[in-house]
Amino acid sequence: MCELLALSANTPTDMRFSFHGLARRGGATGEHQDGWGLASFDPETQALHIYREQTPAAFSPVAAHLANLDLKALYSIAHIRKATQGVVSLENCHPFRRSFANQDWVFAHNGDLKGEIPLGGPYQPTGNTDSEAAFCWLLNQLKNPLLDPSDSETHEGLTLFPQLNACAAQLASLGIFNCLISNGSWLYAYCGTKLNTITRRAPFTSATLADDDVTVDFSQVTTAQDVVTIVSTEPLTNNEEWRPLRPGESLLFIDGDVAAQSIAD
Repeated sequence: MCELLALSANTPTDMRFSFHGLARRGGATGEHQDGWGLASFDPETQALHIYREQTPAAFSPVAAHLANLDLKALYSIAHIRKATQGVVSLENCHPFRRSFANQDWVFAHNGDLKGEIPLGGPYQPTGNTDSEAAFCWLLNQLKNPLLDPSDSETHEGLTLFPQLNACAAQLASLGIFNCLISNGSWLYAYCGTKLNTITRRAPFTSATLADDDVTVDFSQVTTAQDVVTIVSTEPLTNNEEWRPLRPGESLLFIDGDVAAQSIAD
C-alpha cells in the first residue's frame, strides 16, 4: 500500500528531514514507487503549494529538491504510493486537493477499500483510485459548520471533528483506511490499522533517520517555545520514542498540539 506523513507546528517549520526519510522509502528502502506528493500551506496566507509526480520519490530530482528546500509551514502532508487500485498516473497521486467552504483541503490515504463508494454530490474524482473516491464521498457528506454563526467562537476543526470521525469510521468499515486531512488551520489523522506520531518540544534532542545516515540536532534549529508534531505510517527515526495510534483512534492537531482525540469502539 502507501505511506503517509504530516506535520503540525506552532511556528513555521520545514519538513525536510522527515520528507527525506519518507522519500527514501519511495523505491530505495521501500516498495512505494508508484508516485509521491507533498502539500504545504503558506504560514502567512494559507495558500496551498502542492507537488506530485507519478515517479519513485527516491529517484526524483523534484523530490530531492523539495527535501532540501526551506519550505516552512504550519501544516504539511506528504505521501508515497504503492498502487492497489488505479493505474500509475499523475491524477492518482496523493495528496488530493479540493475546495470546501472556500478553503483548500488536502487528503492522503493509506489502505484498500472494497466495494463501491457512492458518489452522489458535487465532489467527483478525476482519477480512478479508491482514495480519491473516499475523499470526494467524505466531502459530500459534510455539512458546512464553517459558515454557522453559532459556531463562531469554536475552532472550525473542533466543530468538524465529530463529522470527520463518523465519515472515517464508515470508510474504515469498507476495508483498510488510514488518512490525513488538512485545510491549513488544523490537521486531522485517522488510524484504521497503522499510524505513529511524535511531538517534539523543549528540551530538543538529536534524531537519526531510519532509512538514511542523516542526523539533525533539533536544539540548534528551534526555540524553547516550538512545538512540532509529526504523523507517519511508520516511525521515521530510530532513536526516538514514537507513539503508535490505536485502531479506530483519531486526532485533531492545532498548532502542533492535540486539540481533540477520539477512540472508536
